[in-house]
Amino acid sequence: MAENKPAKAKMPVGSAIAYTIGYSGINVSWYMINSYLNIFFTDIVSLSAAAISMIMLIARVWDAINDPMMGAIIDRTHSKWGKFKPYIAIAPPFLAIFNILTFTAFPLEGTTKVIVCLLCYIGCGMTYTVVQVAVNGLVNRLSRDSQTKMDIISMSQIGSALIQTVLGAVVPVMLIYFSNTVVEVNGEAQPDAHGYFMAAIIVSVISIPMFWICAWKCKEIKEEAAAVTAEAMKDVKPKKEPLGKSLKALVKNNQLIIAIFCVFIGAMGVIARMSLLTYYVVYAAGFEFPTGYLYLGTVFPVITFLQMIGNFTLPFFTRKMGKKRTFIFFNTLCIIGLVVLFFLPGGSLPLLIGASAVFGFGNAGSSICYSFVCDAIEYGDYKYGVRDDGLSFAMMSFGVKCATAITGAVGVPLIFAAGYVADQPQAPSTIMGINVIVNIVPAVLILISIIVMAWYHLDEKKMALIAEKMTARREGRETMEEQLAKGDIK
Repeated sequence: MAENKPAKAKMPVGSAIAYTIGYSGINVSWYMINSYLNIFFTDIVSLSAAAISMIMLIARVWDAINDPMMGAIIDRTHSKWGKFKPYIAIAPPFLAIFNILTFTAFPLEGTTKVIVCLLCYIGCGMTYTVVQVAVNGLVNRLSRDSQTKMDIISMSQIGSALIQTVLGAVVPVMLIYFSNTVVEVNGEAQPDAHGYFMAAIIVSVISIPMFWICAWKCKEIKEEAAAVTAEAMKDVKPKKEPLGKSLKALVKNNQLIIAIFCVFIGAMGVIARMSLLTYYVVYAAGFEFPTGYLYLGTVFPVITFLQMIGNFTLPFFTRKMGKKRTFIFFNTLCIIGLVVLFFLPGGSLPLLIGASAVFGFGNAGSSICYSFVCDAIEYGDYKYGVRDDGLSFAMMSFGVKCATAITGAVGVPLIFAAGYVADQPQAPSTIMGINVIVNIVPAVLILISIIVMAWYHLDEKKMALIAEKMTARREGRETMEEQLAKGDIK
């Protein structure tokens, strides 16, 4: 007798589209901070490098407290709107306000100016954490099927890449258009404080309805089984686990720790490379200085576009190869692209673009990490009886912030330690140093993320079995103790 295959889960199309809009809203809301905050602080607000470093350090220390705290608060939320959607509806206007305040050049001086910039940035980071954790966690409540979640994540990453491409083209134009006094520096127009302020207002306001559409149209799945009637559930109060139990379960969930570590180490490699890529293209790719500047407008879009194409293919590859093998395959492509770039013959633009395209396509594999976290949350619910979507995604968010902080603190000093001198051709030893920092170091970090996946064992068969077990548990056919005693899932 032929074995009955489980029915293919149906994609919640309306929720998937709304989620993609909301996830893209994250990139819209944070685009000014991510792309222009440093230059705004130095060129417009006139903060010193030491002051900026102090602001970033204090903000990251606060993130270590704030991110898990917000995740725990969200996990303990139970409303008729669900667990995540209330925060996606309420927090965005506050995020927009702090975004605008962060790009406001207040007429202050000295320590007062630094403190005000710090408070605005921390306020922006706190409200961003609320929205980001809620949106990231919501994907785990749109379907119980692991592959369907992966498809929704791929769809949202494609939308994110598209919106970043649009913002990359439009925001620089807005900065100049809204500036009251535009000065020429080395032949290029430089925006003023009013340009940054108006661009921040427009970008922030646009993001608000994107989040509201997500909160309005996304439908969270119910935790109770369909067979349980509303009458039987009317006196049942939502379970609120103690924070200590949640943290203990999180630490014990080795699959979640592996997923978060992969996010951290992979993000550190990619962020380090992308933040320092300008130095490589301009000074170390073999082009006569300053010709490399002309190719930045080609290399960056090629990487972004190919990453978007890679995200288009993820549903196909994850269905054929499984998520773990697809992750390894895509990250191997990243490493190949980086190694080719390291040995790139000097001044070959076609090879530079081709290898960058391979790296960009492979970088789409990082999107799978979101699905790893989703699966690890389901595993933790099965194994320990604790389901903390918000806390888990908050820790993932904190991992990315830590990676950003480390690369920001170490990357540029390493470039200078290699002998870098601004605005002039570099010595051969410096070129080699930049090449190693921008290509080999990220390749090693990505390789580490691949090696760590050897200990990740949540494949598609195991996730399907977990889904069956959790359904039986919700319907009262088996208890958690009975299921664990059988030892079907290690």
